[in-house]
Order: sequence, then structure tokens, then C-alpha cells
Amino acid sequence: MTTGNHRFSDSDRDAVYRAIHERRDVRSQFLPDPIPTEVLARLLEAAHHAPSVGFMQPWDFLVIDSIPIRRQVQGLFQQANARAADRFDGDRRTLYRGLKLEGIVDSPMNLCITCDRSRGGPHILGRDSIVETDLFSTCLAVQNLWLAARAEGVGVGWVSILDQTELATTLELPTDVYPLAYLCLGYVTEFLDQPELESRGWRSRLPLSDLVHGDTWGRPLQGGPLAQRLTSMDEAAHRSRTDGGAEPGR
Repeated sequence: MTTGNHRFSDSDRDAVYRAIHERRDVRSQFLPDPIPTEVLARLLEAAHHAPSVGFMQPWDFLVIDSIPIRRQVQGLFQQANARAADRFDGDRRTLYRGLKLEGIVDSPMNLCITCDRSRGGPHILGRDSIVETDLFSTCLAVQNLWLAARAEGVGVGWVSILDQTELATTLELPTDVYPLAYLCLGYVTEFLDQPELESRGWRSRLPLSDLVHGDTWGRPLQGGPLAQRLTSMDEAAHRSRTDGGAEPGR
């Protein structure tokens, strides 16, 4: 068998990597235009085709158009965000308070992706040792949707500053259903060249070469082509950030 016999064409492969590198967590660039039904259906289908341990498919999708419900969720965010700001001091707190961290009402629609922790019964193939694999599987559905959304030109923002118990009550979720990801969706004015948290000075991307270990934890790769390639990629990414080019990230 020829190596790489099942690879995509160069253009298709490049499109996949482009979606990965240009995906952004959008909070403040939403347009009011609705997402067409056929586009939203494709995004949900992409999410539903995520892999899942034991093929449990633990996800459900709450499409939230109601402004009253969205305002309730926004109120939960505001409470949680005020508590979060108090955890920082000085300039860090000032910077935090200047960040826009949600687009709950600004976006034309919200989507909550949940995880049904009882789906498939008490014994799921591959889940006996790691119970959290249902949550991990649902995260893959989120990522599938996010990458497909980028390809469609749709922005996605994950509102992670929420009390999940209060959110579950607001959305009237059953006891075994966990609200894993509360997302804001819509077309946007732009996709930023850099992740907003990086451009605003909150955090910088860690060098990939520092995060790859050889055989056991803390043991660096012993030179060779891979170590050299990772170092070269880190240097290229640094130049891209310095020059204002596109950089992967949240």
C-alpha cells in the first residue's frame, strides 16, 4: 500500500488546516443576520458526526432563540463574571473587566450542547475505566461544530463563565443532562488575526516544542527531524504573531 494513499487532495487538506488555524472564540463581532436553516442544519450534522466512546452519542442540542431565556442566561453570566473579576488584583482585574466575554444577546442565536450522562445505560463499551469519556466525547461534537462553522463563515463564542447548575435549571434540563457548552452563533464582521486574549495581552501561546515529551514526562525529544521541525514551526508562529498574521487559538 502506498504511504498516504487515503490522504485528501492538497486543496482539501489545506482547507481543514485553515479552519483549525483561523477558528476564533467570537464575542463582540456578531451581525444580526440570521443563520439560514440549511447552514444551521449542516453545523448540527457535523457535530452529530463526532466520534464518541462506545458510540454512546451523549449529546443533545438546544437551539435557543428566545430573548427572555437568553437574558436570563446573560444574568447568570453577569453574576458569575462579577465573582470571577474579584479573583484578580490591580491591572489584571482592570484588564479582565475590559474584556467582552459573551455575546448572548448580541448574537442572532444561542446553542447549548449538553451531555446525557445516562445515555446508553450503566455499562458503555470503553467507559468502565474512565467515566468522563462521555464529557470528552461531547467536547468533540463542540469542536466539530466549531470547525464547520468557521468553514461556513459563522462565528462561535463559548460562554464558559456560568454556574452550570443554575444554567441547567434555566434550561429545564433533566437531572442526568449536563450543559457542557453554551455557545453564541452568528455571522461576524471579522475573524481576528489573533485570539483576542492574546492580542489584549492576557496570555500568549506556549511554544509547541516545550509541550512535546519523549517517552516519559519531562524528557525532551532527542534531537532529530521532529524536534527540529517543531522548533522551526514555533519560530514561524512567533514571526506571524509579531507581523500581525493569522495565529491559531481560541
